[in-house]
Amino acid sequence: MPEGPIATIIREKLTAGLAPERLEIEDDSWRHAGHHHEGGMDAKPGGESHFNLVVVSTAFEGQGRVQRQRAINGLLRDELAGPVHALSIKALTPSEA
Repeated sequence: MPEGPIATIIREKLTAGLAPERLEIEDDSWRHAGHHHEGGMDAKPGGESHFNLVVVSTAFEGQGRVQRQRAINGLLRDELAGPVHALSIKALTPSEA
């Protein structure tokens, strides 16, 4: 299944900002169908509102879990303020992966 426009933006921003060795982006919106969130929009299959991320990057060396998540959230600030309602983030160094 090809990535939607929001997933493509996420991929581009994380690639530019973190140069990950591995990047997995899963649109998990279908699991939240029927849930209302800010803006009153329902999550739906392909809705690109909920994502699971796995990011493996040397940029995370020496950082704790919270710092890593803040780095990702900072790169995706615009998406989190708009179409993206939730991110599940697994941020690892190459040695942790």
